[in-house]
Amino acid sequence: MNSILRITRSASALWPFYLGVLLTATITAVVALISPFLTREATDTIVGALQNDAPLGDALRTVLLLAVALFLADAANALFRNIGGYIGDVMVSRLREILSTRYFAKLLALPQGYYDNQVTGTIIARLDRSIANITQFVQSFANNFFTMIIQTLAVLAITAWYYWPLAILLALLFPVYMWLTALTSKRWQKFEAVKNENIDLANGRFAEVIGQVKVAKSFVSETRELSHFAQRYRTVVDTTKPQSRWWHMMDTFRGLAMAVIFLGIYGVIFWRTLEGHFSLGDMVMLLQMVSSAKQPVFMMSWIVDSAQRAIAGSKDYFKVMEEELEPTAPRELVAATTGSHTPRLDLTPVRPLEPTPGAPVFSFDHVSFAYEEGKPVVEDISFAAAEGHKVALVGESGGGKSTLVNLLLGLYHPSAGHLDVLGHRVDDLTASRLRASVGVVFQESYLFSGTIRENIAYGKPGATEEEIIDVAKRANAHEFIQAFPDGYDTVIGERGLKLSGGQKQRVSVARAMLKDAPILVLDEATSALDTKSERAVQAGLDELMKDRTTLIIAHRLSTIADVDTIITLDRGRIDEMGSPAELAQSGGIYAELLKLTQSTSAADRRRLKKYGFVSGSASESEDAEEDSRWTDNADE
Repeated sequence: MNSILRITRSASALWPFYLGVLLTATITAVVALISPFLTREATDTIVGALQNDAPLGDALRTVLLLAVALFLADAANALFRNIGGYIGDVMVSRLREILSTRYFAKLLALPQGYYDNQVTGTIIARLDRSIANITQFVQSFANNFFTMIIQTLAVLAITAWYYWPLAILLALLFPVYMWLTALTSKRWQKFEAVKNENIDLANGRFAEVIGQVKVAKSFVSETRELSHFAQRYRTVVDTTKPQSRWWHMMDTFRGLAMAVIFLGIYGVIFWRTLEGHFSLGDMVMLLQMVSSAKQPVFMMSWIVDSAQRAIAGSKDYFKVMEEELEPTAPRELVAATTGSHTPRLDLTPVRPLEPTPGAPVFSFDHVSFAYEEGKPVVEDISFAAAEGHKVALVGESGGGKSTLVNLLLGLYHPSAGHLDVLGHRVDDLTASRLRASVGVVFQESYLFSGTIRENIAYGKPGATEEEIIDVAKRANAHEFIQAFPDGYDTVIGERGLKLSGGQKQRVSVARAMLKDAPILVLDEATSALDTKSERAVQAGLDELMKDRTTLIIAHRLSTIADVDTIITLDRGRIDEMGSPAELAQSGGIYAELLKLTQSTSAADRRRLKKYGFVSGSASESEDAEEDSRWTDNADE
């Protein structure tokens, strides 16, 4: 319960809603207690009239007035109950907004290393389940149980006024129930943790497979995936059986204990009435009040069940919220992880850094990095790039090329050594300022659902139509975009599923061009393009690289033949560094690769592939066919 209280306390913006729920719950409880008193008066009036053989006119008028009063009490009860329900619904909606916004802000502010050990679908599933469980409990508590608690406290006070032993018996209900519940809770939580783990894994895998359903179908793995999914939920069912058996067995004991206590309560009321201490009206009133207290006691089973789920869900929520933030995360983002209001964010694009005169555009100074302690990926890397220079990284797959790119983007921070960008120590920069200074085209194209226009302008919101079209033309994307019926307003689906690989990459290239950052990173930027498109895009990239400092990971040696510096990596260390002409004569890795590109043997091609290179010119790929297909469809 402490975790739920922690959430409600932290959502300070909701205090007017808390006050509104408290006020309406109090009024609803008080109004509900009026009815037993009115019923008492009506009962005593009728009994008195019948016993005294008096004219019934006065009694009739009295009971009719009491009936009207009962109507007004019931009407007021319905009115304030629904006003409270409305306030509770809005409060819970705001709470969900606050928790969800904090969760998303936290995820955006976490370091890249956090995601290396997470399944995206599981992160999403946890958001839905954890927050839903919390808000459902708060809603049920605010709309129903809170009123009942206030009503029960009032009943205890009234019964104590009439006969204090009766109040003691009634008060025993709650500690006895809570004691029996505490005996149940610990074991129940263990079962729930197993269920939550399996549900998160199943839903995480579900999101992955649906997002990559083409791969699943291509490898005829639909049945395997379904089996995996069904097995997880079968485990949930198998865990639910002992969990539910335990819960309902203990709930039976709770019910029996409550029945024994109520037996005593009813016995006392009936005995005191027969002894003449209570009138018939008092008896009816007290029975009504005891019954109204009985409802929250027996409802407590359901409330406790909801609370258990909320507590279990909140553990997963807080586990994420307690993760260490990225040291250079934007302050606005960090503030949003604890904010109680809709975050007011400055959406002005972050300006890139200005070059420092005389300083390298970027420099690695004895940089080492390891994803896992004791297992360095790159070691003692030192090199620098002057303004306008092009630097190419060459090495076997897994040799650290992409890691150096990730370090330059600030996705990770060096384990040792220093990295400077535009004359500034990376450790002293915010992540936003650093990344605003680097344009990148990844090996895999990462597009968002929405239109082609939105994806191209992703790095420069508010870009003009002319700017978008200009970069699209330079990236050889304008022609196929115009072939779509909706042109630049074509909705491309999740991750650009409606586009071919080459089309997606050309949109990614156009996006990087539009960002216009002083540093450009090309991580095998043209690897998904057919020969014709590659030439056109490469020409655009050549234009883009003018007066910019570029770090290149290429898949063809021909694309790095005119760079200023080639750095070859061997097992995470620099093997050689120099111009293409120098390294061609050095007898090192680059010279070997040049020879391999001239070879036609299968062994040499496999050797070349280990370095991420392809030999010679590729033939027209299936992307060209897909371009044609999309054009044909557009013509139809």
